Amino acid sequence: MATNATNADDVPDAYEALLDRARRWNSVSSAAGVLSWDQQVMMPEGGTPARSRQLSTLSSLEHELVTADETGELLDELEDVDLTDEQAAVVREISREYERANAVPQELVEEISEASTEALQAWEEAKAEDDFDTFAPHLQKHVELKREYAEAIDPDRDPYEVLFEDYEPCLPLDQAESILEELRETLVPMIADIRESDADLAVDTFEGHFDEETQEELSREVLDVIGYDFERGRLDVSSHPFTSGNQFDCRVTTRFDESDPLGAFLSTVHEFGHAQYNLGLPAEEYGTPLGESRDLSVHESQSRLWENHVGRSRAFWELLLPTFQEYFPSTEDATVEDAYEAVNQVYEDNLIRVEADELTYHLHIVIRFEIERELIAGELDVEDVPEAWNDKYEEYLGIRPENDAEGCLQDIHWAHGNFGYFPTYSLGSVMAAQLYEAASEDIDDLEGKIAEGDFDDLHEWLADNVHQHGSRYETNELVKRATGDDFSADAFVDYVDEKYGELYDL
Repeated sequence: MATNATNADDVPDAYEALLDRARRWNSVSSAAGVLSWDQQVMMPEGGTPARSRQLSTLSSLEHELVTADETGELLDELEDVDLTDEQAAVVREISREYERANAVPQELVEEISEASTEALQAWEEAKAEDDFDTFAPHLQKHVELKREYAEAIDPDRDPYEVLFEDYEPCLPLDQAESILEELRETLVPMIADIRESDADLAVDTFEGHFDEETQEELSREVLDVIGYDFERGRLDVSSHPFTSGNQFDCRVTTRFDESDPLGAFLSTVHEFGHAQYNLGLPAEEYGTPLGESRDLSVHESQSRLWENHVGRSRAFWELLLPTFQEYFPSTEDATVEDAYEAVNQVYEDNLIRVEADELTYHLHIVIRFEIERELIAGELDVEDVPEAWNDKYEEYLGIRPENDAEGCLQDIHWAHGNFGYFPTYSLGSVMAAQLYEAASEDIDDLEGKIAEGDFDDLHEWLADNVHQHGSRYETNELVKRATGDDFSADAFVDYVDEKYGELYDL
């Protein structure tokens, strides 16, 4: 039975010993994260063989620490001990990690890690050369290894369900699928109506040439404005934007397209949301579940909240447009409304997920979700992925990729073997709408504060309701505590109905 309070003298020795073990294996994982960041940002091209061995060794060491007999013995010892609520949450999270890791042979863990490192380099080359055949053997190996991984954990369940739990262990897959289905039912007809709309948005506001160096300067200023702590982070360039780190050192990357300044802007703000979550985790709990984020749906809610509800808002463009025009005088005639319309346009022909508009983005997710489910189930051969991908893009989005670089090779996730990851993007977007609605109700004139560049209240609200809890609460409970309502798509549907109904005169 869990209680709410205890003093230091009452903390069981087994609990302290378990925490010490968790801190050790999390330190190994954190070190591997830095090496992975380096591989994607700084490492010379020839470094892959050594990096593969390094990451495989660290992965093996972490697995050894998690699955050691001592970990299981400590968990058994604590099974009937009276713990505080926080202690019980820590034990719950460590127990989940232990049980999954203990089911997987260490040799398989090493093989998956090595395969990921090698696949990453192959993916980079394949994407640059538009050559799926270069990546296909690595994707095939990942599919086989992850089927084996899922079977080791639970041979009696859908392997995709088991893999999904690596990224979202607290939401049942059927709940996730129900939310995704509601998004499809809402967005498909809405997008069709938008494409038939006669609304004339200022979609050409940011057309022209925007040099990369100036875009990077602007990105750094935007990060300063919204509150990124450069003393605990940095901004770099990578082929696929990502965030890596913890509450002491959390780094973001973006990428630049000299014909599309909005792409880098939105990617940068998106990654800031991830970083701000990590940097807001309790420093004193570093290395324990109370100092770790609550999995990927919640993590994605933070990035999508900043990207969509802040970065795409009228209020933010009231703040940003004068600065944007200082960096790029070619846009000096643009109004706030022009900028707002441009950043919220719904594209008819966008093939790239990370550059997608706020609505069609979710169809990009659905396509990936369906393909990887078929791959894991053995219903789709790896060699048929490009054609299946292109067919689904034509069916769902009315467009067909001309090459695999802008098609099935565009995302990095399968190079890491991350099957089950993609649904968390849409789940996070839905959660972001629910959290932002609650924050707007609790913060007086939030939009006005954003327009004035005052983000303190929003930072505080997110810290109080999400960041400070680490992994203490499971996903549904965290959302209920933060918003007062069960996790659902209701707030998201209301948000897009109102926003895009106004923009496109629906």
